[in-house]
Amino acid sequence: MVTVGMVVRGRFYDTMPSERPALAMTMSSYMRYICLMTFDREQVLRAAAHFLSRRPNATQDEIAAAVGVSRATMHRYFAGRAALLEALDQLAIAQLREALKAARLHDGSAAEALRRLAAACEPVSGYLLLLYTQSQDFDADQPKGAWAEIDAEIRQLFERGQREGEFRPELSAFWLTEAFFNLCSGAAWVIQVGAAGRREFTAMVTDLLLHGASRP
Repeated sequence: MVTVGMVVRGRFYDTMPSERPALAMTMSSYMRYICLMTFDREQVLRAAAHFLSRRPNATQDEIAAAVGVSRATMHRYFAGRAALLEALDQLAIAQLREALKAARLHDGSAAEALRRLAAACEPVSGYLLLLYTQSQDFDADQPKGAWAEIDAEIRQLFERGQREGEFRPELSAFWLTEAFFNLCSGAAWVIQVGAAGRREFTAMVTDLLLHGASRP
């Protein structure tokens, strides 16, 4: 005799033919719930990031109120501030990896690649600003492998520019990488307070990094 069953939430159920439609509906409903839960969590995360970028010292309760969810819902998604910041960290990493792909760092001149990278980083610049201002909440002794990989890719871009004579060799690629991230964060802040528009982001970052404040 062949046993026919279904797995629901990790448990196997031996089913009779008459029971299968009901369990199929249960499985379908459960999968929809999981999808909605993930979608809602990401919405809450992005809204929390937007609020925290303006109110970096807000409490978890204030974040929940600003986002429009209950305290219990916020706690269910993120058990505390550390969990929320860790989730924001992972979101920023994922988006920066996409930005690196879009920038095509090995194509064309290093300066052109840098401009593409700045443009691709504009959507995630608010997260960078937030993570820089909240960096004291992370354990500095714990290495961030993903961030190290991102740093290395950008550092290699500056090193290529130095080898090819585009960038000044006396400035370390490490410093140029840090300067790039800080300029992205600073540009995000200036845009956030209304002192510049989003369309100016790429020029603000790359023109200052490549040419400084001196007149040409």
